[in-house]
Amino acid sequence: MTGKLAAVPCLLTPAECALVMDKSRGTRLGFAILLVFFREYSRFPRDQAEIDPQSIKSLRKQLKASITMDCEAFITERTAERLRAEIRAHFGFREASVADAENLTSWLRDKLAEQVDSAIELMIGRLETRCRELRIEPPTTERLERIARSALRAHEEKLHADIHARLSAATCERLDALLRPDKSAVSEETPTSHVPAQLLTLLASPGKPSLASLQDELAKLTLIRSIQLPVNLFDRVSPRDLQRCRRRVSVESPHELRRHPDAARLTWLAAFVYLQARSLTDGLVDLLIETIHMIGARAERKVEKELLEDLKHVSGKQNLLFELAEAALNKPDGLVREVVFPVIGKQTSSDN
Repeated sequence: MTGKLAAVPCLLTPAECALVMDKSRGTRLGFAILLVFFREYSRFPRDQAEIDPQSIKSLRKQLKASITMDCEAFITERTAERLRAEIRAHFGFREASVADAENLTSWLRDKLAEQVDSAIELMIGRLETRCRELRIEPPTTERLERIARSALRAHEEKLHADIHARLSAATCERLDALLRPDKSAVSEETPTSHVPAQLLTLLASPGKPSLASLQDELAKLTLIRSIQLPVNLFDRVSPRDLQRCRRRVSVESPHELRRHPDAARLTWLAAFVYLQARSLTDGLVDLLIETIHMIGARAERKVEKELLEDLKHVSGKQNLLFELAEAALNKPDGLVREVVFPVIGKQTSSDN
C-alpha cells in the first residue's frame, strides 16, 4: 500500500505528544513524522516522497519546533533505528522475520493465489493487510513482491502436481498427441511437416454457419472426448486457475509447450480440453441453429424465386384467371373448347 501522510489527520494525540516531547529537540520532529505515519499505515515511510510537506508544517507548528531537519536522511539512514524500534513497540508491532516471510508465502499460496489471477500488485496489498493483522511491520516492497511471486509459483506447482498425479499414462499420451500432427492426415503427398498439430485444429475458428463447419466442430468434439479426462478432475480448481491454464495453451505454440515440464504442460492441456469441450458443446448448438436458419432462408428464397418466375411466364396471368373464372361461371355446362379457349386461347391455357 502506498501511503502519503496527509495534513489533516497527522496531528499528534496528547499521549503521542508527550512521547515526542520526551525526545531531544533535534529528533522530535523526525520522531513525530515516523510516529504519525506508522499510526496511519502500520509501516514507516520508504522515501521522502511519501510524506506530504504540509504535514511536516502541521507537526512543526504543533510541536513549536523551529529546527529544520534532513527528512530523507532521517527516514533512510540507520540514525533513527532506535526510534523506529520504540515506535514499533508503542503500537505492539515487530519486524518481519524469515519465519514470518515463509508463513506469509504459505498463507498467500493457500488462501489467495487462486483468486487474484497473477495480479502481483493486489497480492502485495493483501500481504500488507495481513501483516497489519498479525502486528508485523511489512518488509520492503521488493521483498513483498518476491513473496507474492514465490507464493504464486508454489500454488501453480502444487496445482500441476495434483492434476498430473490423477492422469493415467494413456491420458497423458493422448494429451501430448494434441501437440503433434494427426497421423491419419499424413501421407506421401502430405508429409508431417505440412500437417498442423491437432491442437491448432482445436483452436481454429468454426467459420461461417454451414454443414461443413458443423461437421468440423463435431470432429473437434469427438477428438476431445476421445482423450477421456478423469471424472471430477477439476472439481476443486478455481475458474481463474482453469482460465490461466487455458491461456497458456492458447498463446504458446505446440513447439513451445513441449519444452515445459510434464506436470505443467499436461495440466494446461487438460484444462484446455476440459474448457474447450464445454465451449464446443455450446458453440455447436448455436452453429446448428444458425445453419438451420440459413437453410430455411435459402429454401424460402428459392421458392419465392420459382413463384416469381412462374408468375412472369404468362403476361397478365392474374387478369386471365379472373376472366377464366367468370366464363366458367357463366356457362358451367359448356365445353372447354367453346367456353375457355375463346377467352384465353389454347396456347395461353397451355402456358398457364
